[in-house]
Amino acid sequence: MSIGSYFKPSADGGMISIQSSTADLKAFEDFAKLVPKAAAAAQRRAINKTLGWLRTHIARAYPVSGGATSGKLWFGLNAIESSRIGRARQSGSGVSVAGRRYQGAFLKQVYGNKPDIWIRTASKHFNADDYPDSTVSGGGGASSGWVAENGNRFPLAKAKVSLEQARPHFDTWVKRANARLLEILRQEFNFELQKYLKGTANV
Repeated sequence: MSIGSYFKPSADGGMISIQSSTADLKAFEDFAKLVPKAAAAAQRRAINKTLGWLRTHIARAYPVSGGATSGKLWFGLNAIESSRIGRARQSGSGVSVAGRRYQGAFLKQVYGNKPDIWIRTASKHFNADDYPDSTVSGGGGASSGWVAENGNRFPLAKAKVSLEQARPHFDTWVKRANARLLEILRQEFNFELQKYLKGTANV
């Protein structure tokens, strides 16, 4: 039985399931019995369009195909690198990006193939709140997080942005998704109905 769209949280993200409620589907029951393939196609398109609409706002969608009656949208809530939220700019006192300021930090390619925002954990400007989920590196080898600089070694932390505060907003998006799905479902059923009526008129 369809229970409508819902949100299931997890430790590092969550899943929004997009599907028509039982009440919504009953409104189209007669048409669905008359032309089940057209009804299924309309529902599938409506779900995919709703997922696309949500994806532009918050997450990654998994499109549906065949006779699927629900679609899923996954979103991650792990902290993301601050260098990914905008164009980072280095100044003499630190790094700024998307309105955030990291005093004492520097923009440098340390690991991987792109520069990130780093700070020495021994810096007087180091604040763990600005570096959430960042494993503070320690000594002991090339891959341990220690970076050679000016002949010495310094433990570093990467600047990240926590997305924990985003969790409450997903309930709102689920409600919006329900309304959006119903709106698109009506449009898609109307489209299929018009095609059906046009076909019967030509018989």
